[in-house]
Order: sequence, then C-alpha cells, then structure tokens
Amino acid sequence: MKADGSFEVALPDGARLRCWSEGSGPPLLLVSGLGGTAGFWKGASATLSRQFRVLRFDQRGIGASSRGSAPCTIAQLAADCLAVLDAAGIESCVMLGHSTGGCIGQALGTMAPERLRGLILSASWLRPGRYMSALFGARRAILDPLPEAYAASSALMAYPPAWLEANWPVFEAAVAAAPQTPEARQIVRERIDALLAFDGSADAGALTMPLLVLGARDDLIVPAFLQEELAAALLEPTLILLDSGGHFFPNSRPDAFTAKVAEWIGML
Repeated sequence: MKADGSFEVALPDGARLRCWSEGSGPPLLLVSGLGGTAGFWKGASATLSRQFRVLRFDQRGIGASSRGSAPCTIAQLAADCLAVLDAAGIESCVMLGHSTGGCIGQALGTMAPERLRGLILSASWLRPGRYMSALFGARRAILDPLPEAYAASSALMAYPPAWLEANWPVFEAAVAAAPQTPEARQIVRERIDALLAFDGSADAGALTMPLLVLGARDDLIVPAFLQEELAAALLEPTLILLDSGGHFFPNSRPDAFTAKVAEWIGML
C-alpha cells in the first residue's frame, strides 16, 4: 500500500483495480454506480473515514483500473469486490452500494454472505421494470451519436434542479468527462446492459445480514417506488427516504447521507 493509501489488485482475467484505503475502525466498502468511480465517494469518504476504515475503488475499465477480459456482469463486479476485500485483508465488512452498486451488493450478499456484516443499498432497486428499462434504453441510444448529450442528460437527471443551478461546475465537469472514445463508450454500454439484466427478486428474501435501504423521494433515475419495492422484498430492512437530494444525494446532501450511514452502522 502506498503512502496515499492506494493499492492495486490484480485479477485472473488481467484486470487491475486501483483501490484506496482511508481511516481506521470497522471496515466499510463503498461501491459506486454506473459511473464506477472511486471519485464519486471522495467527499463522503473524507467524513466516514473519521469513524471507519473506508475502502473504495475504480471498477474494471473505469478511471485508473484496467478492463480485463471477463464479461461485465453484476456477478463479476461482485466477485471483484471480494478480490478487493481479500487484498485488503478484510474478512467481513459493511458494504454500501449506490445505484448499480446496490445491485452489486445484492449479488455479493448472495455470493458470500459471511463477508458482509451489513449491507446498505443506496438509491438501488430489485429489478429494473418498465420505467428504468425505457430510461436506460434511451440513454444507451444517445451514447454513441451524442456522448456530450448523454453526459449532460445524466447530470441533469441526477441532481435536484435548484441544487444543480447553484452548483453549475458539477454539470460542466460531467459534460467535460463525456465518453468520447469508442472504447469508453463500450465500457458504459456494457455496464448499462449489466444493470438492465440484473434481477435480484429470486434472492432478496434470502439476504440475512442487517439491511438498510437508503434513498431520496425526488430521485428521477431510481424513483422512490422502486426503492420501496426493494425494501418490501428484503427480510426486515430499515427503509430511510430523504425528502430531497435526487439520485446523487450522497453528493447533494452529504451531511444527511453520512449521518444516516454512520448512525445505522453504529447500531449493528
């Protein structure tokens, strides 16, 4: 591990994952959504690492992590999480998965329940349904011909309008980071396909670790009714829906988000 807490995990298929470990205390694995970046958690990690050992990583093909040759499926991304835990020497942890990361968390909880002492499903869902299938199908359709429009639409839907108006550099940075190369767009495309193919309904009731479903009522990407459907399928979860914050409420409501996470983990 380097001085900045970063380390790499080499996977059998040739992928190399760039990871970061921050703070000390009970281990907390943060797994981001469609974007797949460790950077999504930078603000939350700075706060949560005061109480926990926080692990975050760029998922395969994203940021500083190489793609490898394995198919991109939710199950494979869950196996990647296990490799990160193994490399960090962590036998069990609380995992917090946001959006697609929540699907990865459900898969990990099914695959290796003994590795999770708790699972937080943030802005996530049980199965995509018609609304999400139509939304991500439309986003996928504009990805290749209009990558800037893809990035712009993502940011516009991810945050409350008033918050984004007051924090416009967030929008500008999202558009500047649009997937311009064919390789970058292929990574996004296969990740959209993976999330649309996920259906956790057969296994949700068998997740026996403590569970928190955490979301926002004004989420346009994963509407509250989908988060309530997820909670209804789980075994005695805690359900917390913030009144506002949009899909990226960990960034737009950082104090409320980190407080709810820390409070819930503290009760385990």
